[in-house]
Amino acid sequence: MPSSWCWGHPPPRPRPSAPGTAVNVRTGPGTGYSIVRVLPVGSRVPVHCQTPGTTVTGHYGTTNIWDNVSNGEFVSDAYVNTGSDGYVADRCA
Repeated sequence: MPSSWCWGHPPPRPRPSAPGTAVNVRTGPGTGYSIVRVLPVGSRVPVHCQTPGTTVTGHYGTTNIWDNVSNGEFVSDAYVNTGSDGYVADRCA
């Protein structure tokens, strides 16, 4: 788990990824990082923390926010329905 997540607190609720879209999961907050896996269409992901990175345009707009969905794994917030154009979780440490 990322360092911003604390035992004793409930894990973040999973949020839906963009409908009809398989989403790349990367080793860091940007398109220059390696793809480690691809989320299948209709996936839901937890957002443990968020950090700035490469600007991406996707289903939910254009943003430089990247969501940490697992240890060392990031997806662009442009493909995650967080209900906001800004940060909805703590910044990653």
